[in-house]
Amino acid sequence: MKTFTLDEAQALLPIVEGLLNRAIEAKQAAVDLQEEMAALVRRVFVSGGMFLDIVAAQKRKVTLEALVQRAKDALEEIDAIGVQIKDLDTGLLDFPCLLEGETVLLCWKRGEARIDFWHRIEDGFAGRQPIDARFRRAAPEKLN
Repeated sequence: MKTFTLDEAQALLPIVEGLLNRAIEAKQAAVDLQEEMAALVRRVFVSGGMFLDIVAAQKRKVTLEALVQRAKDALEEIDAIGVQIKDLDTGLLDFPCLLEGETVLLCWKRGEARIDFWHRIEDGFAGRQPIDARFRRAAPEKLN
């Protein structure tokens, strides 16, 4: 498991935030398009059939597949960096970090200006605590 110092995680934050935003936007666009397509299917069913522009429907399907792939690609990039995606809908990310010989998670949520919280792996988001001086003086002891 890759680990990060607080400074490394802070420096990566703009990159992973951009990737996270790309994934969230693509997911939302895909959901919107799926809802549009489902409404069309309901209209066809309720009316007992109707003229359907097959070319336009196929374009929607291709667009949907591209949006889903765009979201997957962005999430895979975040994962490849070593950052853990905990909740896409809320934009919750964790950066593994070594603190006094223990692996903990630097915790960031979309909308926060910087990484200000951490928690032990077993405590999860509910156990978030403010970053303290131990993280600022932590030596870059890595297990990469």
